Amino acid sequence: MTILDHLKKAGYKVFYDVLKARDFGIPQNRERIYIVGFLDHSADFKFPEPLKIPTKVGDILEQKVDVKYTISDKLWAGHQRRKAENRNKGKGFGYGLVNCNSEYTNTISARYYKDGSEILIEQPGQNPRKLTPREAARLQGFPDYFKIPVSDVQAYRQFGNSVCVPVIKAIAQKMISVIKL
Repeated sequence: MTILDHLKKAGYKVFYDVLKARDFGIPQNRERIYIVGFLDHSADFKFPEPLKIPTKVGDILEQKVDVKYTISDKLWAGHQRRKAENRNKGKGFGYGLVNCNSEYTNTISARYYKDGSEILIEQPGQNPRKLTPREAARLQGFPDYFKIPVSDVQAYRQFGNSVCVPVIKAIAQKMISVIKL
């Protein structure tokens, strides 16, 4: 409530809601609170409704992926061990394993570059793999023409910290319609 209080004291009429990336055509379970404010107190803003676009992880996956994204035997064994330990303790922590038919992934984070455990892609007959930077971009709704001129580590950090582009676009379109009135 502190942020809302400060915005109101600054003179804004404030609206907020929690929106999910998967409701806007992106196969990611990314829920974020969005806050919109207008200095015009007659503004009547409504957040966009979910688009109800079916999603699946296969829509963002590349067809040919370099073997460098396949996790090592040691890392895979560690992920499995930690997940089993957490399960035995009654905790739900551990890697997230998806395939091309999964509806959505876990939320990508800025720490994805470390071990990729929150989103691992099944590979029949071998260890799972991490997302490629292009797949990470797609998972945030960036178009394929978006250039990724940084290292994989920096790309994962940046996409993990990003907002989901289609959600922001939908909010911005609603804001524009309010401003035009």
